[in-house]
Amino acid sequence: MALSRSRRSGGGHDLFWPGYVDVLSTLLMTFVFLLSVFMVAQFYVSQESSGKDTALRRLQRQLAELTNLLNLEKGQGKKSQDELVSLQSMLATLKADNERLTGQVGLGGEKDARISALTKDLADKSLLTNEAQAKVDLLNQQLLQLRRQMAALQEAINAYDVKDKDSQLRIADLGARLNTLLAKQVQELQRYRSDFFGRLRELLRDRKDIRVVGDRFVFESEVLFPSGQASLTVEGLASIDQLATAITELERSIPPGIDWALQVDGHTDVRPISSPLFPSNWELSSARATTVVKYLISRGVSPRRLVAAGYGEFQPLEDGLTEDVLRRNRRIELKLTNR
Repeated sequence: MALSRSRRSGGGHDLFWPGYVDVLSTLLMTFVFLLSVFMVAQFYVSQESSGKDTALRRLQRQLAELTNLLNLEKGQGKKSQDELVSLQSMLATLKADNERLTGQVGLGGEKDARISALTKDLADKSLLTNEAQAKVDLLNQQLLQLRRQMAALQEAINAYDVKDKDSQLRIADLGARLNTLLAKQVQELQRYRSDFFGRLRELLRDRKDIRVVGDRFVFESEVLFPSGQASLTVEGLASIDQLATAITELERSIPPGIDWALQVDGHTDVRPISSPLFPSNWELSSARATTVVKYLISRGVSPRRLVAAGYGEFQPLEDGLTEDVLRRNRRIELKLTNR
């Protein structure tokens, strides 16, 4: 009865091992696929620093999966070793039985057949165990290679972090220097702006229709242009001549390192205009600012230092619809600024 059970047990293992080999082959193919995914992830991580943590976690999960596979292989190998020891013990028992039954000729043939079958089963088990051990060794080598690649990746990530921190420090230092330089230029420009406005006040001290609002000189449109037009009047030309004189003196006094500009802004009141030349207040305000800029250029002002802009009726100085409010809102503003 013990021999019959052993034979049935041996037959079950014969069915189990081919399926086990297929599982090992599938696992090996899965490992190759995971290794390919890892190589792609490694390249991507080296190009995109923001994804390095995700790639490292993915590699750690792969390492954990390979470790589980290796533990499973080792467990199966140990099970095979146990079965091999059991078969060897059974063979020893049969040999002992053989020595006791040498006088029983009728049973000799059956005994030899049993011993041959068990010996063959033992050889098959030994072969499968060797194959399993070889696959375990291969997995160990691949796992070691993966760990080396992970170490190299971690070293590259650490080196990138050091380089990135150094770059951030340099950027911060350059930003601080730039802010210091800009602040210095703003302070110097503020001084020249005060000198420029002082010069304009001196030149235009008798003009009641020209005002200073904050950091801007404001010319009422009627001083420079006829109603609804963008051509300078005779009085407007004289006013811009005085302005051009002050600007050319300013150009000579401001150091070349200060990047400044005189911004000329055109504004209208809220009453709409519609004509072939000016379909809306946008066109009228822009055309008036451009006319002033072009005339300043003709009087020797560098075009690199001039900016023209039109605001239409959308930035009034005062709210209301009285004639005085509308007149003050129709204006040309001059502002000295840095670019």
